[in-house]
Amino acid sequence: MFFVNARAIVERIREGKTEIIIQTRNKPGEPKQLELPGGQIEMFESLTDALRREVKEETGLDVTWIEGEDTRIDTQGINPEVVVECVRPFAAYQTIRGGIDSVGYYFVCRAEGELLKEGDCAQNPRWIAIDELAEQLHRDPLQFLNIDCAAIKFYLKHRANVVPVVEL
Repeated sequence: MFFVNARAIVERIREGKTEIIIQTRNKPGEPKQLELPGGQIEMFESLTDALRREVKEETGLDVTWIEGEDTRIDTQGINPEVVVECVRPFAAYQTIRGGIDSVGYYFVCRAEGELLKEGDCAQNPRWIAIDELAEQLHRDPLQFLNIDCAAIKFYLKHRANVVPVVEL
């Protein structure tokens, strides 16, 4: 089985500090790890539509802006039977060993609304300052979902200019 995911790095600035949302994964039969919002795209669903849907289902927030969405183009009107879109995500991942075979796209975005206490297969979505996130990743990287561990390291290095030291 192979999955394609749209995943969110929901970002805000509060009191001069950048924060993002993390939540606790709550899927039956799986460990309760920390994760970023997101999940599987549905058949023929656009990446950005899937991102908005997943963030809403898991956190209760409405995505108001997606970095890279302004780069979106599609082939609407060229072939009436097929429409293809291209958009620039923040990062892409691929599972290259172990776990569930999947690829996914991370988008930095902003959202508004009230956080749920529990959403679709997720609990306790909350804002975390990126310096605290880097410390948690350093202290215990296995507390994070594998794909999101990689994405958080990528985000810290390429967006927040923090190079996390992760000891395994």
